[in-house]
Amino acid sequence: MILKELRLSKQLSQEQLARMSGLSVRTIQRIERGENASLESKKCLAAALEVDIATLEQDVFRHEDNRKNWSQLPMFLKLWFGFHYLQFHPSRKVATRAEWLSHISGFVFCFLGLVNEAALVGGLMMLSSAYLFTALKWQGDKYAIWFDTFD
Repeated sequence: MILKELRLSKQLSQEQLARMSGLSVRTIQRIERGENASLESKKCLAAALEVDIATLEQDVFRHEDNRKNWSQLPMFLKLWFGFHYLQFHPSRKVATRAEWLSHISGFVFCFLGLVNEAALVGGLMMLSSAYLFTALKWQGDKYAIWFDTFD
């Protein structure tokens, strides 16, 4: 069941989905972990997420055609993503890798900053770019422009 992916694509928390569907948060957590859901629970979730039960029961999450979302973005956002990921078909996997690499190298350089001031400055710059990549990934999720699926 692709409940978690559908919930994330609609930018809902588990608590929000629980309120919308009338189910408990614990039930939603249990279903997202892969445990079986009753037909009534599936009906409630499908109605809250505005999908049919067959879509909810799929094993693989399929995004709608993201080329349409991408073409509707303002030019400055296309350039923003293109400049930072060096591609005009942004991939969420690449965004996640860039974010993690920036965080890890930033922390390593900050640690090395105990010995060398230049390393501290480099580490702070890497952490700044890591948070920029986090913001970019959030924007990509918000506008649903990724050309791959959620990881």
